[in-house]
Amino acid sequence: MPPTIDDIRTAAERIEGAVLRSPTLKSRTLSEITGAEVYLKFENLQFTAAYKERGALNKLLQLSEDERRRGVIAASAGNHAQAVAYHGKRLGIPVTIVMPTPTPMVKVMQTEEHGARVLLHGERFDDAYALAREMEATEGLVFVHPFDDPAIIAGTGTIALEMLDDAPELEVLVVPIGGGGLVSGMAIASKTVRPDVQVIGVEAELYPSMKNIIDGTETAIGGDTLAEGIAVKEPGELTRRIIRERVDRIELVSERDIEHAVALLVAIEKTVVEGAGAAGLARILASPDEFRGRKVGTVLCGGNIDTHLLANVLIRELVRCGRIARLRIAAQDRPGALAAITAKFFEAGVNIIETNHHRIFTRLPAKDTVIEVECEARDAQAIDALVAKLEAAGFQVERAALD
Repeated sequence: MPPTIDDIRTAAERIEGAVLRSPTLKSRTLSEITGAEVYLKFENLQFTAAYKERGALNKLLQLSEDERRRGVIAASAGNHAQAVAYHGKRLGIPVTIVMPTPTPMVKVMQTEEHGARVLLHGERFDDAYALAREMEATEGLVFVHPFDDPAIIAGTGTIALEMLDDAPELEVLVVPIGGGGLVSGMAIASKTVRPDVQVIGVEAELYPSMKNIIDGTETAIGGDTLAEGIAVKEPGELTRRIIRERVDRIELVSERDIEHAVALLVAIEKTVVEGAGAAGLARILASPDEFRGRKVGTVLCGGNIDTHLLANVLIRELVRCGRIARLRIAAQDRPGALAAITAKFFEAGVNIIETNHHRIFTRLPAKDTVIEVECEARDAQAIDALVAKLEAAGFQVERAALD
């Protein structure tokens, strides 16, 4: 049975003091960009950097003494794992976690640091889930589902209660969907307290699992998404029933939009959010006309992203903004050619990061060469000015494209 608003309110009382009541803040800059009043719920500030603590703790606190003694097992792409491991250790409950093999190493290490036994298995969540259910039976462990459990859903519903308490004027909630636990709990809470609030679910374009079920579509599922936390092939049975009844619609966001949202949150809000956690904002940024003039809230539901991956995302954003470019410049292979080219960089105020000469593998005449230059500038206009100067000096210039 789905949890009720009373279950959600009881969960709020049960977890109070052990889970952060994260702030819900209006973003002035994002509001200016989108034309909406954008409110962010900073669940990435939880101790394990994700909202999953709410449901996991609510579940663990309801275990019997015998269940606590036997220990628990969970399957997770990372955030649920850390939540169960952290609160399990805090409560003295043995924890085993099964994770998909591609899970970011930062999540694996953090889960192990919380004292859990971690097993890596399979390429997707569903593979890890199957092994965890098998071990539940063979080792007598208690399975803690990441989303398809009334106690988990009730825990996530506490987020909506807090958001509507902190920002009662909210008209729309835009919520990421993986297995559906987060949006289910938030939809139950918000639609009960404020039936007029619109709830929009958001999935990664590569994993439209719940949208396929709810809308009857047959879009292909799979791929290497930045939002691995919501890369679920088979959503929950309970969550799909709740979503069908209480969520207004489900939308998809591209990988580029997710990257853009992650980068903007670093640049504007000075906060680190993983791909799944930025999916809601990605939808708002991608469709500003849909939300213009409305009061919109979204949950930054996780902040566990590998630092190297985050660096790549930020650099790719600089490329898309035109501040970093790679230019292929055709020139005669003779003394002074490179000096003439670098002089134009100096005139345009553009910094050279790296250069490479290509004399053999080109389609140019044997007396010519290709000089590939990676460079950075204060803005896109400076790069445009540089290209114009090079072309005016007789050089052929080709820009490398990211998308």
